[in-house]
Amino acid sequence: MKNRLFLKTLILFVFASAPIASAQVAENNKKEISNLLEKKRSYNISKGYGYCIQIYYGNEITAKKMDAQFSVLFPKIPTKLVYNNPEWKVQVGNYKTKLEADRVNLIFREKFSATIVVPMGK
Repeated sequence: MKNRLFLKTLILFVFASAPIASAQVAENNKKEISNLLEKKRSYNISKGYGYCIQIYYGNEITAKKMDAQFSVLFPKIPTKLVYNNPEWKVQVGNYKTKLEADRVNLIFREKFSATIVVPMGK
């Protein structure tokens, strides 16, 4: 008896949820969703996402020297000088995952001693 009641309830639930699933598919195709996705993509491009590696935190003159030194050693990796009153940061790279940033950080530590992985865009 319990099995029949459970089976009826299960069948009712499956049939009741079918219109909801099809409604969600129809909603995902709307223009508003596409616009939101495009806004998110443009935000990620402008603000950055993922992780970068900070190779220096301190005064302006040393930060600019470290930035130039890094650019000579690793010319294909982008660098960024960030000013947070009163200190300067030198951040390099743009990595999607922390694991990827950690792997590259091991290479940078050979030349720059105080490197850390930091999240971007937050």
